[in-house]
Order: sequence, then structure tokens, then C-alpha cells
Amino acid sequence: MTPISRRPILLFALVSILLLIPCFWHSHIQAGDLGSHTYNAWLAELIHQGKAPGLYLAWQWDNILFDLVLYYFSKVVGFALAEKFAVSLCVLAFFWGVFCFIHAATRRPPGFLTPLIAMLSYGYVFNMGYMNYYLSIGLGCFALAFLWPAKRRGIIAAALLLPVIYLAHPLGVLLVLGVGAYRLVWTLLKAWTRLILPAISLVAFYTVHWITVHHPELEGDWPDPPLYQWNGADQFTVYGERYVYVSLAIILVALLAVVFELWRSPRTSVEPSSATEPSANWKDRWLLVEFYLISLCAMTLLPENIRPVPEGSWIGGIVTRLTLVSAIFALVVLGSLRPHPWHLAAFSLSAAFFFVFLYQDTGFLDRLEKNSEAITQQLPFGTRVASSVFAPPGYRTLYMHLIDRSCIAHCFLVSNYEPSTLKFRVRVDPDGSPLVASTVDDSEALQFGNYQVQVDDLPLKQLYQCNASDLTKLCIRDLVAGELNGRLGYKPHFPWDK
Repeated sequence: MTPISRRPILLFALVSILLLIPCFWHSHIQAGDLGSHTYNAWLAELIHQGKAPGLYLAWQWDNILFDLVLYYFSKVVGFALAEKFAVSLCVLAFFWGVFCFIHAATRRPPGFLTPLIAMLSYGYVFNMGYMNYYLSIGLGCFALAFLWPAKRRGIIAAALLLPVIYLAHPLGVLLVLGVGAYRLVWTLLKAWTRLILPAISLVAFYTVHWITVHHPELEGDWPDPPLYQWNGADQFTVYGERYVYVSLAIILVALLAVVFELWRSPRTSVEPSSATEPSANWKDRWLLVEFYLISLCAMTLLPENIRPVPEGSWIGGIVTRLTLVSAIFALVVLGSLRPHPWHLAAFSLSAAFFFVFLYQDTGFLDRLEKNSEAITQQLPFGTRVASSVFAPPGYRTLYMHLIDRSCIAHCFLVSNYEPSTLKFRVRVDPDGSPLVASTVDDSEALQFGNYQVQVDDLPLKQLYQCNASDLTKLCIRDLVAGELNGRLGYKPHFPWDK
């Protein structure tokens, strides 16, 4: 093997190693719902052993791939390492999937966008712990990269990936089918007839909007105004306000890059001589811009949360999840620009600030979890615990699921939200279980400290933040019948509180 042929492999390995540093810089990966996924993988093991009364495992064809990977890794290396290995695979799949999609769509390796792709890999969706959705989008980008040249082999390869993507999350399949069909039909249309495609897309999104507005029983609510903030750069706003400045800096640099390209393109625009040669022509880029503009329109029309079945679980975070796709489309547009050294310098500086902030904030969460572990490790096995632990003011999330992991091999988290939703592998029997709340409403009330304790719930302990000036400090107490479980300790004000 010549040195030249080894270079791409070495670059791939180096970038991958650097990319995975945030998965290993703390004792646990701090990523929202990830703690719940790991805790429920432990419950799945107990179910197999017949040690989890009232719980059972259900087979489903979606929203399960990450959980399966995590579970089977845990049988070999234990839960702590299994979590790091499973998440690392997801990060690599997402990063290289987006990288390959941009490469296929622009016919140019997006080396200067590497810092932004790395930031997006650890953006809002990752830190919320939406691992199955996150994995499905990464795999979906691989499928789109295969499909983009509109060659038979690539289309077949993309089709073969669809079942795997569906196992992760159906939205990844919708991404591939929607964008793929749009791409293939677009090549068959000419001139003004191409306007049919964005028109159909907008009608579809408006139909969802109209149905949600005119059916109040769906309990739909909408993303916070102003709507223009859901432009994809919001994925870089993770925990607090300082991330907003990083997002604004990225938007400014991106706009400058586009303006610079527009200023130069009238004099230097050249059509590509082959299907593999990059194009500097804005006419050739229009399809990429069109995808991004359509995604922006979708973010203004779709609800943020919706509850299709009364007393059922919510379909939550729709817009704030889907802006991940908007961000990918924005990166594809940027990838079509001619790279300049100042692009890489500016994006690298933004990434430096982003990852320093991320290290600090996840370090805070890691200290909180260590304090939780110090408490739960003293409990007799089988102790039933409710947890109401909240993020500091300014965070984009309210409730913290990192306490879930602390209960592994020590206690049972009654406020565990997954089984009652009936959307995950671990589920609760209709007759209930002593290990978990049996309804979505009870689970939510326990998590937010609004649950009125019943005599039948006892004995039950409450884990809570007992020092408002240091939210990493936790205490535990016995609950009594008739009280609200969140009566003591730190509790932020919620809009739904009276």
C-alpha cells in the first residue's frame, strides 16, 4: 500500500478518534434520555431473568435499534462500557453519514465543514438523548449519499438500508423516501414544472398544520416564537444562553460565505464537465437551496408537541428534532461553496468555543450524577425511588434523566417514563407493576414533583435537589401518603403550575 493510498485511511481514523473524545471525557456520557435508555436496558435484563414483576418486553419494528445495540453490548462488557461503545457507534454513523451526503450532493469532500459537522454531531438532538432518532438520521444520510447520483446500484443500496433505518426510527425512513423521491423526480422535470415539487411539499405541511389547529382534541402546541429561530442553527444551542452567541457567529460566517460566493459567481461560474466534478453555478445548487427553504417552511407549520390519543403519550419535540434535518441541508448548501481558508478558521474557532462550553456543562451534570450514585449505592436492593431533578435556569430541557443510571443494580425508579408510553421495548402490564408508574400521567407527575402520594405507593423514597444554590447537591427522603412528592427541594416554575 502506497503512502498516498494510506492517507485517507489515516485521516478517517484521526478524525474519528478526535470526534469520540466527548464520549469519554467524563465518567458517563451526559445526554438527556440516554440515562433512561441504559436503565431500561438493565430492566430488560431483569425481565429475562424473571426478576421484574409487572414488566414485559414487546417486539416492535421501530424506535429500537439503539436499545438493541446497547443491550447486547451490555451482556459482553457491562452497562458502563456498553453505553460508551453504543453511543460512539451512533456518533460515527451520524458524522460520516452527513459527511458522505454532503460529498455526494456537492461532488466535493466537505473538509472545511468538518468542525460544523462535529458540532452538529454533539448538538441539541444528541444532548437530549434522542438516540434512535439521531441514529436513523445518520443512517438516512448514508442512504441519501448512495441514492443521490440517481444510479441503479446506489438506489438499490439505499433501499437495502431502509429496514435498518426503520428499526432506529421511522423519521429517518421518511427523510430518505421524501428527499430521495424529490431528488429523482426533480431530475425528470424541466423549467417551471419543477415548482410542482415545492408546492406539493408545502401543501402537505400545511395540511398537518390545519388538522392540528382544527382538532383541539389532539392537544397540539407550537414551537416558541419567533419562528425564524428554528433555522437549524438552533441545534448548536444546547444548554444555556452562551451557545446562542456561538450559533449567531456560525450564521454570520455562513451568510458572509454565501455573499462572497454570490459576488464572485457572475464572473467565475462554470458548468461542471462531468457528474463527479464540483459545480460553482448557483443554478446547479438550486435544488440544495430548495431543500433548505422547504425545511424552514415546515418548521413554521408543524406542531412542536401533539397527543393523538387522550391519556396516551405525547409525540414531543417535533420541530426541535426536525431542525437537525434543516441544519444538514444548510451544511449541504455551504458544502457547495468554494472552500477558503477563512471558512475553516472561522468554523474551527466556533467549534473550539462550543466544545469548551459543552465540556463544562456536561461536567456539571456528571458531578450531579456522581452525587446521585453516592446516595443510591447505600440503598438496599429493591428500594423504590421517585426522582424530581431539574436543569438549571436557561437550559433547553427541564427534567434530568441522568438519575436513572444511578439506580442500576441498586433501586427501582418508579418515575421511569418509558414503560407507560408503550413506545419502547420495556412495557408495563395493564394491571400495573410495583417497579414503575403504570400511566403516562402518573409518570409525568412524579418527574415534575406534582404527584400526590397514595397509601398503596408506600414505601417510596424521593430523590431531589435540596440546595437551590448548588443544584448538584441531592438528598433523599421517605414520602408519606397525601403529600406531593416534589413538596421539598428545588423546583422551577412551570407554565402549567397554578
